Amino acid sequence: MMKNIVEQAEKYIRKLGMIRAGDVVIAGVSGGADSICLLFVLCALREKLGFEVKVCHVNHGMRGSRADADEAYVREVCARLRTEARFFHENVELIARKRKQSPEEAGRAVRREAFERMCREEGGTKIATAHHQDDNAETVLMNLSRGTGLKGMCGIWPVRGQWIRPLLCLSRREIENWLRDQGIAWCTDETNDEDDYTRNRIRHHILPLLEEQVNPQAVRHLGELSVQAREVLAYLEAGTDQAWIRCVSRTGRGGLFLSGSALEQEAPAVQKHLVKRCLADVRGSEKDIEYVHIRTALELLEKQNSRRVELPGGISVRKVYGGLEIAAAEAEKSRRHEEVFAERTLDIPGNTRLPEQNLCITCRILEEYDAGAAAEIPQKSYTKWLDYDIIKHGLSVRTRRQGDYLTVDEKGSRQKLKSYFINEKIPGEVREKLPLIADGPEIVWIPGLRLNRAYYVTGGTKKILEIKITEEKENVRDDQSAGSGRES
Repeated sequence: MMKNIVEQAEKYIRKLGMIRAGDVVIAGVSGGADSICLLFVLCALREKLGFEVKVCHVNHGMRGSRADADEAYVREVCARLRTEARFFHENVELIARKRKQSPEEAGRAVRREAFERMCREEGGTKIATAHHQDDNAETVLMNLSRGTGLKGMCGIWPVRGQWIRPLLCLSRREIENWLRDQGIAWCTDETNDEDDYTRNRIRHHILPLLEEQVNPQAVRHLGELSVQAREVLAYLEAGTDQAWIRCVSRTGRGGLFLSGSALEQEAPAVQKHLVKRCLADVRGSEKDIEYVHIRTALELLEKQNSRRVELPGGISVRKVYGGLEIAAAEAEKSRRHEEVFAERTLDIPGNTRLPEQNLCITCRILEEYDAGAAAEIPQKSYTKWLDYDIIKHGLSVRTRRQGDYLTVDEKGSRQKLKSYFINEKIPGEVREKLPLIADGPEIVWIPGLRLNRAYYVTGGTKKILEIKITEEKENVRDDQSAGSGRES
């Protein structure tokens, strides 16, 4: 039986290139059945494959004398197998409180940190853990239940960087039966018998039920599913790499721009995976990014410009012309703050600059003009003619204030600026930073949207004020035309 188990592990190790000649393998050994089996298998293969084994044991300090007994047993086995070992002692309960984690989560982190530390300090090249088929099946079921999608279906990866799982080809039953046949004892962690943790409930209730009432090979089939999922994910990742080049560009403050038109050309699976990668890139982690968040971001492409959603982890996704801007919420807040500017009196004649928005407002007075030509000016324009003599207080450029209004018809009917914005469905964040040309509380011009009817040029106009807004960039917003009609 010994030969069969070792041969299975050797075949698996060779197939996936887990261990090469000259490797120094740091093996995590707790003293339980799985890790004791791992240690014996690695020691049986070390001469044949030409690698060295070193053991790392972490005493969590949570089970008192029983944890000490586990440590003593690991010391005994390592001495018997002539294997170098290192023992770490940590107060996991204290660490969990400090990190605001559950003891289980803190325990995993502490073990990982100890393994990695020993690997660095002892010249290790690989870190081996004793995960097996049942562990993988539990992980797949837990991930599916939590909605982690394709990546969750991949389960436990047999090779992930320097981390390897040589026993992932074996079931818990095979491991324990082999240990019994070889007369090898192991330690039992009584906390594994409790149902306090999700994984334990799956282990004690869900998997046995599947094997008893659905299919005795459920664990094996879940393992096969995870292998297929990894293959599909590898293919999808390659496609997403190419899609990133076509669709994504970096913006300031660590943000990203995702082109909507380019994204439409990608397959649906790639679209979703690319959005997830963008969200994870900005956040720095995929943790807690779920399908609902990806769907929310994609749905934003169908919304009006400047619509924005906040996602978990401090991610802000904003619809802009041509696609989506994805940024950290704090960076987005800072950007919006910078775009809001203090009120400035317009220089008439002259130039008034808004560096916060890269805009320049140019004013000039026309003493002579062709009144007939004014009616022929295109309506959509960033140059406007106003009746200069109508101005009451002097013009300024500013953002909105309470009490702002504009005249909307020839009868002099007034409308509150707030009501106008609501009727036109202008998003709230756009309203906050929109530059307005104001005459006291009366809004003379909402550039790109509406000209106040009271300031129209008419046959009785004696003096015209021309206001032109241009971008102080290579691309000029102005179309070099002038207009006196309203823009909406």
